[in-house]
Amino acid sequence: IRTLFLKRFESSAEAFRSSCEMLYRKMLAFAAKNAETAMEKAKLDRIKRRKEEQFGFFRQNQRALFDDQQDFGDIAELTEDKISPELLESFAVLDREKFNVHAILNATFDDLEQILDFLDEFRTFEPKKDDKLQALIRLLKSDKVLKKHKVIIFSEYLQTAQYLSDNLKKAGIEGVAEIDGSTKPRERLAIVRRFSPFYNDSSNAKLAANGEEEIRVLVSTDVLAEGLNLQDATRLINYDLHWNPVRLMQRIGRVDRRLNNEIEEEIVRANPDQKDIRGTVVYWNFLPPDELDSLLNLYARVSHKVLKISRVFGIEGKKLLKPEDDYEALKDFNHELEGDESPLEKLHLEYQELLKQFPELDNELSRLPNRIFSGKKLPDNSTRAVFFCYELPEMPKDTTTETPVLANGAEIDISQSVSRWYLYNLETEKIEEDTIRINEIIRCSPETPRFCVQAHETLTEIRQKIEKYLKNGYLKRVQAPIGMRPILKAWMEIS
Repeated sequence: IRTLFLKRFESSAEAFRSSCEMLYRKMLAFAAKNAETAMEKAKLDRIKRRKEEQFGFFRQNQRALFDDQQDFGDIAELTEDKISPELLESFAVLDREKFNVHAILNATFDDLEQILDFLDEFRTFEPKKDDKLQALIRLLKSDKVLKKHKVIIFSEYLQTAQYLSDNLKKAGIEGVAEIDGSTKPRERLAIVRRFSPFYNDSSNAKLAANGEEEIRVLVSTDVLAEGLNLQDATRLINYDLHWNPVRLMQRIGRVDRRLNNEIEEEIVRANPDQKDIRGTVVYWNFLPPDELDSLLNLYARVSHKVLKISRVFGIEGKKLLKPEDDYEALKDFNHELEGDESPLEKLHLEYQELLKQFPELDNELSRLPNRIFSGKKLPDNSTRAVFFCYELPEMPKDTTTETPVLANGAEIDISQSVSRWYLYNLETEKIEEDTIRINEIIRCSPETPRFCVQAHETLTEIRQKIEKYLKNGYLKRVQAPIGMRPILKAWMEIS
């Protein structure tokens, strides 16, 4: 559920808000159906009272929380019979001899409070504060092709598409139309023809003769992702990424299609300013910000799927999701598939060779205490840094069959764990995770002298930053239980 909510948040604040409202409505109906004791009903009433200031905000966004559309006035008057009867009917009254209903309701009330906290944020939210939306508007107004020629903008979610359409029009973008799953088939075909007339048995002149306005910017969900000719346009924007790269390819395939020479000549005759862009296709991907992608891991997942597809079809395209994507990920993927040694595998082999040279090393490592610290002089062409090695939980695929156990309520005691390396760059204050590069920096021999100069307070502050980075990133990604902390195995300053 959290991943789905984050994905909608990555798409747009409007899609996330809509999901919050929907979940709020369902949980409120569940609580109304099962609240029996005086305490439970009092908590439910408190939730409704808190909603008083927000209720008008709910209703104005076209997704009323309750079926009755009258002007309620005092929200405290809202009772269970104001909730949609169909929604109430979908929930059963739980048997209190079989379920701990009181505990379930308390958890539900906590969730309702949290959702109201989220919705409070939207009371002051304005599109002008939406960096992603503003970036799109700037792109449409500044790019020499996008500001005057056709472009299709894809989003995964209906709420995002509607939000974009409304705000692009308000921003002064002309010729905007929107299609989503709620658009009627006949209306959908009419919009497609107005956007791409030449490849749908029409033209500018025919549209004008029928009194129809041509569409220049088409915002759509994936209802248009396949089976339609939209190649009157040569530009496309993925406002959010789909989990499935095939869906992204299908989107791009709306404009990157086989061209008809006769139709192309007709387009250029009617629109001479398009001569230079015909036969070219350019598309943009809006990627999630790093903070959000650290939780979703969306970019890595989609990239890896693209690599699999590329390998199957023998395609080694340099660009994947962003211009700087190169062959390295594909090379690593090929190494894995073909059984060649990847850089990481060579590092494991190096470790095995060390164990052969120093047979006692394995036992010595197992006896070393956690948090062991050392330091070395800065290698050539490097910057000052602090290295960390942490043991982290690797959650089992079926978490219902194996429950992680906390040691003294603090550190992890879990049968499945992984070691991860991190390097804190003291110059840039950024955290790196490139194991191969880190290895070159920290590599030592038995003769390497210990060298430590950093103040204890500085090192402690850096360690706190690393552990906050892990808490907000890796631990959330694997859905580690609250209270579970990473185990610091070793760390070292490079000065």
